[in-house]
Formats: sequence, structure tokens, C-alpha cells
Amino acid sequence: MSDQATQLTDTATPQVSVRRTDKYSMLLKKCELLPSIKCGVVHPCDRDSLLGAIEAAKLGLIDPVLIGPEAKIRAIAEAEGIDISPYRLVSTEHSHASAEKAVALVRSGELEALMKGSLHTDALMAAVVSSANGLRTSRRISHVFLMDVPAHPHALAITDAAINIAPTLEDKRHIAQNAIDLAHVMGVAEPKVAILSAVETVNPKIPSTLDAAALCKMADRGQITGGILDGPLAFDNAISEEAARTKKISSPVAGKADILLVPDLEAGNMLAKQLQYLAGADAAGIVLGARVPIVLTSRADNVRTRLASAAVMKLVAHAKRTREAGNAII
Repeated sequence: MSDQATQLTDTATPQVSVRRTDKYSMLLKKCELLPSIKCGVVHPCDRDSLLGAIEAAKLGLIDPVLIGPEAKIRAIAEAEGIDISPYRLVSTEHSHASAEKAVALVRSGELEALMKGSLHTDALMAAVVSSANGLRTSRRISHVFLMDVPAHPHALAITDAAINIAPTLEDKRHIAQNAIDLAHVMGVAEPKVAILSAVETVNPKIPSTLDAAALCKMADRGQITGGILDGPLAFDNAISEEAARTKKISSPVAGKADILLVPDLEAGNMLAKQLQYLAGADAAGIVLGARVPIVLTSRADNVRTRLASAAVMKLVAHAKRTREAGNAII
């Protein structure tokens, strides 16, 4: 091996990040003139979850209610030099009690949104989906990742990659409607929904292609409203007009998708994480279909992603507040 080759091998590869547009900055801009929302921060018992909530509060995104063991929260605040005196603190014994208390405060009308702290997602969602005292509505609860992919001109919504493991056709109808309603809140008047599979033709041996065809017909019959649906579409045909042209696919959605509806949680989770780790994407996330929007933060989330998730939550909660106020007037 030559000396030059050795030098190149021993040299660390430079970290280069290319960002065509900053979709999250535009998202935060949309929130500036809106009043903050009352948000329960559930069990913020580590540095990142507490700091993330306080940073969101400083930007006027949320008015946080800290729910968790008081001694732990105050110890973290003191260690990090955070003043939490302006914020309400509701003390609980442990993480499960924090989740149950947060849900109770939503049911009593004291909170408009929830943000996950350092407890496990399962612990929070178990309280949310409880048939006795949870936050269920007539909709199926689902999750949407709002991806900022540097090489893509607009945000991509991926659903569901976090809640529904193997959704049925009826589940997918709700998942699609939740994502369409979110797109409306984000300012997309008629979002284009690509229903993903491995191929772009209906194949009886691939159940996701049958679901895709059925969902499109459901949209034709008004069972899914507010968006344009097409599928099955392979991922390349959904996001690349050139790929769609090559395969002679004539579709108002192919190459122009705003929402990617995945076959199941495994496919969605892998797709979202591939975009994060191979394409440098950021992934803000929101849970929809419950009485209030819910942010499920991850320990891997950076500050930008946490704030973007809070901004999405604020927009959804404000839209709900406006809708309920209008109904009250009527």
C-alpha cells in the first residue's frame, strides 16, 4: 500500500451535511403568533426531557405542566441550573402514576396536549388507550413522522411507524385520515397519499397491495376525505417523478407524495430510520387520534427535532381549540 493510500485510510471522513430547505424553521414560524398550549410533560426525570420541555416553553410553544416525582425533577433542574418555578409541578410516585395523572388532567380539561418524558412509551400509551379512563376517540390512534429530508423539496409524512404493529384495512383507513387531517393543519390543502408496497400493481399474494386498492376505492366512496390517494406504489415511484415515468405510471400522486402510508410498523420504522441515518433526515413525530395530540420524544432526538415535534403538537392543539370554539358558538 502506498504512503498516500495509508494517509487517506488513516484520515477520518469529514462529516458533511447538505440541507436544501429547512422545513422545521418554517414550521416554527407558523407557531409564532399562536398562544402557547397547556401541555403535560409526563415524567421529565432526565436532563433531555426536562430541558426540551423548558426550551419549548421559552419559545412560546407550550405552557408546561411537569408531572412526575417532585424530588427527582427538582434535583435535575438544580443540577442543570434550570428555573422551574414559573411552571406547575404535579408530584407523582413513579412513571405509571405519572402517565395516569397526565391522562386524568386531560380528561378534566386542564391539559391540551401531552409530551413524553423519560418513561417508556408503553407506559404512557397504556394509560392513553385504557378503555376505562383513557383518551380514546372514535378514531384509531396512530403516529406520524414528519420527515425533513435534506435532498427532498418538501416535508414527508410517514405513517404509522410507531403505534400500530400490523394494521388492518379499517385501521389503515383511520391512519390515512389522521395523516390527511394533520396535513391540513400544516397548510397542505389537498395532500397526496401514496400507499406503499413492494410493487405498483395489485398482487393477491401481497396483502398490502390489496389494502392499497381497497383504500383508494374507500376514498372514491367518501370513506376517506380531504386527500388524493393512490396505491399500491413502490417507494421510488411515490417520491420520484422520473421513476414513475420510467415505469409508465400515470398518477396525480406518484412522484409528488406528501404522505407515505406504510404496510406495517416494521416497514415504516425501517424507512424512517433509514432516512435519518443514511440521508441525514430529521424526524419530528406526533400521535393523533386521541383526545389530544401527544409527542413521543426519543432519547436519540436532537433539540431541533424535539422543538419541531412540539411545534406540530401546538398547531394540532390550536386547530382543535379553534374547532371547538366554533362549535360552541354555533
